Amino acid sequence: MPVVRIDALRADAARLDALGRAVHDALVETIGIPPGDLFQVLTAHDGVRGTLRYGDFPGIRRDDDLVYVSITLRSGRTPEQKQALYRRIAELARSYAGTDPRNVLVYLIENESIDWSFGEGIAQYAVTQGTDGPAG
Repeated sequence: MPVVRIDALRADAARLDALGRAVHDALVETIGIPPGDLFQVLTAHDGVRGTLRYGDFPGIRRDDDLVYVSITLRSGRTPEQKQALYRRIAELARSYAGTDPRNVLVYLIENESIDWSFGEGIAQYAVTQGTDGPAG
């Protein structure tokens, strides 16, 4: 169960939707997240009610089409899977939302099975730990 948070500058509802689809499709394609495993927070920043700040580290020239993608998920993916995920998010963000890959910043926050409750006050992964539970 990845939880995805997308923060984007200059994003209307259609762009936010396209970015959300891009990230979800990349998660399904590259690390095997089930298609119905969709938990996202999509936020636009317009400079009035909030903004995103950025520099050019590490030598990447960004602009106001910037998108921050934060993905919280259970640990255990290989470096190759992570690289494939980053690459596919950038590709689909360009394809679906017209966002230049240089403007897509992705970071993962990994945790363990006990760190999740899907509701009802139960740590469902902890109960099924050691079995083939959900892929998140």
